[in-house]
Amino acid sequence: MPQLNPAPWFAILVFSWTILLTMLPPKVLAHTLPNDPTPQSTEKPKTEPWNWPWH
Repeated sequence: MPQLNPAPWFAILVFSWTILLTMLPPKVLAHTLPNDPTPQSTEKPKTEPWNWPWH
């Protein structure tokens, strides 16, 4: 049974994770968003109070 001898399976696990961690992050980080958000102004819009009769 393969569980009894961990040597080849551990090596496969380590090599596969090494390959995944060296190849995938650059590919994922290379993606750009099609619509980059534009920064909005920091000044707040001027609001006026409502003069409603509350009766």
